[in-house]
Amino acid sequence: MPDQLSVSTFNADSDFKLIEKKVLYKGFFQLDEYTFKHKLFKGGWSGEVTREVFERGNAVVVLPYDPIRDEVVLIEQIRLPALATTKSIWLLELVAGMIEPGESPEQVATRELAEEAGLTLQSLTPINSYLVSPGGTTERFYLFWGHVDATKASGVHGLDDENEDIRVHVVSRQQAYDWVNNGRIDNASTVLGIQWLMLNYQMIRDTL
Repeated sequence: MPDQLSVSTFNADSDFKLIEKKVLYKGFFQLDEYTFKHKLFKGGWSGEVTREVFERGNAVVVLPYDPIRDEVVLIEQIRLPALATTKSIWLLELVAGMIEPGESPEQVATRELAEEAGLTLQSLTPINSYLVSPGGTTERFYLFWGHVDATKASGVHGLDDENEDIRVHVVSRQQAYDWVNNGRIDNASTVLGIQWLMLNYQMIRDTL
């Protein structure tokens, strides 16, 4: 029988030594530089390691789903960094927003759903949370599914003072999944949310 996978635990006092941390840039986002040492799997300690870490806070993602109509509400907006690798910089996404100081993830979910899609939550259920790209950023996403009335979703939304221009789309669950499979939807949080829905939609509808 193969050995069970052993996951390393972390003891900040004995396994990791932070030598220096400094801010390289602070604007809309922040870039920090860390210099550190850590214990090695083979024993002993590493040499000094320097890494730049992108700091932008944590965020909430909401999968707006109408289980009665079996429809998903998606939003479309411009995402300039997508220009490097995609043909279009207008992406289909789930509702999302940054967690401001003093806010809970649930409060952010309610606020962002209203701001970006003009919708009111009937209920909100946590799915999971995950590190977005732990090799380069501290950001963690908190993913929820939100019970909504998809018949109320339409139009263009967003905050003028943030230059938001967000168009709402209502599509069948199957259409959203087809777009994941053919690459029309290619951002991680939306892919994860739609895949989770395909695994769990029957359970959701059975509890109505």
